[in-house]
Amino acid sequence: MSTRRILAMQDVVKRTPVELKHPGSQVSQYFGANVFGIDAMREFLSEEGFVTVKEAMEKGVTIDRKIADQVAACMKAWAQSKGVTHFTHWFQPLTGNTAEKHDGFFEPIGGGRAIERFSGSQLVQQEPDASSFPNGGVRSTFEARGYTAWDPTSPAFIWGNTLCIPTIFVSYTGEALDYKTPLLKSLSALDKAATEVCQYFDKNVTKVIGTLGWEQEYFLIDAALYNIRFDLQQTGRTLFGHAPAKGQQLEDHYWGSIPERVLAFMKDFEYESHLLGIPVRTRHNEVAPAQFECAPVFEEINIAVDHNQLLMDVMEKVAIRHNFRVLLHEKPYAGVNGSGKHNNWSLATSTGKNLLSPGKTPKTNLQFLTFFINTIKAVYEHADLLRASIASANNDHRLGANEAPPAIMSVFLGDQLNKALDEIEKSVGDKKLSPEEKTALKLSIGKIPDILLDNTDRNRTSPFAFTGNKFEFRAVGSSANCAGAMTVLNAIMAQQLQHFIKDVEGLMASKNLEREDAIFQVLKRYITESKSIRFEGNGYSDEWKDEAKKRGLSNIPTTPGALDAFVSDKTIKLFENLHILNHREQEARYEIYLETYTKKIQIESRIMADMVNNQIIPAALSYQKILVDNVSGLKTILAADEWKSASETQLMLIKEISEKVAFIKKAADDMTEERKKANNLSSAKKQANAYCDKVKKYFEDIRYNVDKLEAIVDDATWPLPKYREMLYLR
Repeated sequence: MSTRRILAMQDVVKRTPVELKHPGSQVSQYFGANVFGIDAMREFLSEEGFVTVKEAMEKGVTIDRKIADQVAACMKAWAQSKGVTHFTHWFQPLTGNTAEKHDGFFEPIGGGRAIERFSGSQLVQQEPDASSFPNGGVRSTFEARGYTAWDPTSPAFIWGNTLCIPTIFVSYTGEALDYKTPLLKSLSALDKAATEVCQYFDKNVTKVIGTLGWEQEYFLIDAALYNIRFDLQQTGRTLFGHAPAKGQQLEDHYWGSIPERVLAFMKDFEYESHLLGIPVRTRHNEVAPAQFECAPVFEEINIAVDHNQLLMDVMEKVAIRHNFRVLLHEKPYAGVNGSGKHNNWSLATSTGKNLLSPGKTPKTNLQFLTFFINTIKAVYEHADLLRASIASANNDHRLGANEAPPAIMSVFLGDQLNKALDEIEKSVGDKKLSPEEKTALKLSIGKIPDILLDNTDRNRTSPFAFTGNKFEFRAVGSSANCAGAMTVLNAIMAQQLQHFIKDVEGLMASKNLEREDAIFQVLKRYITESKSIRFEGNGYSDEWKDEAKKRGLSNIPTTPGALDAFVSDKTIKLFENLHILNHREQEARYEIYLETYTKKIQIESRIMADMVNNQIIPAALSYQKILVDNVSGLKTILAADEWKSASETQLMLIKEISEKVAFIKKAADDMTEERKKANNLSSAKKQANAYCDKVKKYFEDIRYNVDKLEAIVDDATWPLPKYREMLYLR
């Protein structure tokens, strides 16, 4: 074993669980203690200030300067009572990470003195450098001004000794440069359309809230091993690594006993999360060795997204305390499960009703069917856009392999719900329903709660599955910002509900139908029109690819092709009509996503060539020299016929190493040349396509031969920690 690997493994052996000392045994005693939430606001704000902020959170009411100054002063007092010294506007630029610039509360007043100050203007707005974040050409480098603006719907929180204020991030001219701005607009559009539809069934509904429950999958690796894997450090995944004899084939890790060190880490990051008001409740081993999952209870989408972004940061910081590193890449290891971030999406009303959960009466079940079928229709109409929303270089490695859903968008409902929709499709005619027909339908609809109780089958190969009272968007990648997928899902649902209202009202007017009859007939048409998106079988099979093609469903396996949906006329019209993104903002995002893809493949290619030339080939040649010396030594002490027999295996290995080294070297050099050609192309689209088709194609062949060398070269010479060392935590 190489010296660096020996030292790293010795470091691993020393690891012991961190002793935890958390105040109180019940989460309720400290949950949200570091959040400027309702209780803290009620304590620190005046009655006027509290009411104003609460209305801003719930109704979008603007907060005037006087109240902003009061909120800032009270927020500062609360934070300083907890030892906070700095504040920051915490935002989500299009890097995919969060961003923050810390400023101290103090302000010099002359004479060598200073006072603590935090004004309403500092709370409400700051001015980051917009050109230094991805902007897709919206801002020139010499036009750097951008603004962060306070989002009062998401509460401020303390992380470390810093007060973090969630904000949006926009350019000087108002274009969105972040994930939060379009998300908030999509939620507003969804609320408006869904509330109008709810009025058909319940006049008491005044607001509809999109809800999200994410499930975060991740891997852990010992920090010592991580520190000597350059590929993991810089790309998040292992570019090389021979499969271990034991991977996940025994299926013994899933929901197994959690290793002691891992459990200590989990308890610690859960504690930190609970202080921040993140309602993490579930933890367990996932399918692959060293893979785990955590999940919270459902929250309003905007807050759930903020909490997921914050949680990933918390996990990474806490992991370091425990001598781990968190791997959030969608496919850190080849041959075992990748990691997703299942987005469980639903709709809740101001009256406390889950619109994707059936009730006990025909009326409430008709409401359920309305939102249920409209969701399916929305996915059918915008399947390519939904695919684009989860596209990334990382996720391309995961989709369609080891229990990840395929790149083909489809909807899984379960056999019984499929049959229920088929019955409705057949039973509802194009005319006004007779009392007998209406009664028969009501009886059928009334069975839906019972159907759902028995609908426990799940399809892990489906990218978009109904799971009882929600839709689970399983294709979202583990490192992704949930806001991207949620913005698209909210938008397509808002538009679909607008179309539904128009169709129902039009049918009522043209055919003189009662609203209930019109709803039934519109839903029947939607069931028929969207039928091709429903699929109950194995999404991994080649048969499904053939069947999907016959149905007219797209199969777009790579990111550059998938991203085209963002700038189609259909998508641009969708977002502009809903006032979520204008065409400049949408085109800018398209450019950013293409550039991000190119840069990630570029980085992987460079590191791959670096590791080949500076680690893999030298190690292979070192071992080959040992073999050559051994063969030469045998020749000096053995007779010719004995030497030939004794050195046969070594000579074969020497030849095999030479062949593989030659192949790897040539492939790495050819890949580098293709990279240079791609860098000289004139557009982001051409570059992304070149990196996808011309550069990335070398990855698998180089890896295959390097992994074969790993199986040949002796353990003492091989420079990289192996899968058998990284996947089994000690």
